[in-house]
Amino acid sequence: MKEERNPFPAYKVVWQEGHGEYEEKKSHFIASVAPASTEQEAAAFIEAVKKKHYDARHNCHAFIIGRNKELTRCSDDGEPAGTAGKPMLEVLLKAEVTDVVAVVTRYFGGTLLGTGGLVRAYTQAVQKGLENAGIALMQYKEEMTLMLEYTEVGKVQHLLGAKGIQILRSDYTDKVEFDIRIPKEQEEAVEKALIEATAGRVTVKKKGARYDMDKQFVDKGDSMG
Repeated sequence: MKEERNPFPAYKVVWQEGHGEYEEKKSHFIASVAPASTEQEAAAFIEAVKKKHYDARHNCHAFIIGRNKELTRCSDDGEPAGTAGKPMLEVLLKAEVTDVVAVVTRYFGGTLLGTGGLVRAYTQAVQKGLENAGIALMQYKEEMTLMLEYTEVGKVQHLLGAKGIQILRSDYTDKVEFDIRIPKEQEEAVEKALIEATAGRVTVKKKGARYDMDKQFVDKGDSMG
């Protein structure tokens, strides 16, 4: 039987701007990595870095746009072909991130580094910038409101806590309401567990699904599993 493909797979992004530095033979490499969800955002970031480091010999860049990495671009900005932009792009691809732009600024130190030295320097700089930017996981999540009696609060809180589900909003009136957000693929299992735990004394109101960022997700190159 053919396995059903998830139409809304999780994917990884950077969630904040990050910087890293690398030095080789007095050449100084400064990496700037940032989120970018469109080609226009990537271009604007690249231009901003170039303007900031207007006096640098090179401002090489690479970016990946789209949930399925539909758009990838890179530039050597005057460095020998294949020694800067491509290695930078390969770092981003290996990290499995998207909606990301990276610029590496080089201040020439007076000594030629050769092809191998350039590839190593641009690779190391982007890796350091990416580590400092922080990687988050984008998951397609269903938002729900749980309506229950006061007698069921303890059971529901315990169940949600055991599954690592955060209560986003609590409202205590004549009844209790909890707002939660869970990965879409866990929706049926969580709903079933809630009904079983409360003997059916919980009402689940679904409010719609969307991609949500988990900023606590930290990844140093491992796959999502």
